[in-house]
Amino acid sequence: MSTLTHSESIFINASPTELYDLITDLSNMGQWSPICKASWWKEGEGPRAGAWFVGRNETEYDTWETECLVTIAERGKEFSFLVEGELIRWGYRFAPLEVGTELTEYWEFLEPGLQYFRDTYGDQADWHIERRTQEAIAGISETLRAIKVSAEG
Repeated sequence: MSTLTHSESIFINASPTELYDLITDLSNMGQWSPICKASWWKEGEGPRAGAWFVGRNETEYDTWETECLVTIAERGKEFSFLVEGELIRWGYRFAPLEVGTELTEYWEFLEPGLQYFRDTYGDQADWHIERRTQEAIAGISETLRAIKVSAEG
C-alpha cells in the first residue's frame, strides 16, 4: 500500500488572506476538485474551528456525501478539517512569500478511517483504501493547479 499521507505545494500570485477566503468559500471547491463536486456550510456555519460542512463526492465507483468538522480556521495561515470528525484529515497552509503565497494542501488517512474502511469493506478494504489514497494524491495536484488558475485569473 502507498503512503497514507501526502502534501503538495504551489506558488500562487495572491495573498494568503485572498487564498484563504477563496478556499473557505466552499462553493468554489466543486470547480477545482476532480472528486468533490459540491460543498456547503451546514446551517449558517462558516470558516471557524468547530464548524461543520458537507461535501458531495463522485468517482467512477461511488457517489457519497460526508460531513466535515473544521479543526483549524486561521485566516491567511491554515484551514483544516476532519472527514466525519475523525476519518481523514485535509487541510491547506498559506505561507506568505515576498510576492504571493506558497499554498500547501495536505491529506492524511487516519487510523479511525482505516478501521471504518475495514469494517465497511471487509476483504475488499485494502483495495478501497489504496484507491481512495491514489485518488487523493492525484486530486491534490489537480486541485492546486485549479486554485492557482482561479486566483490568478
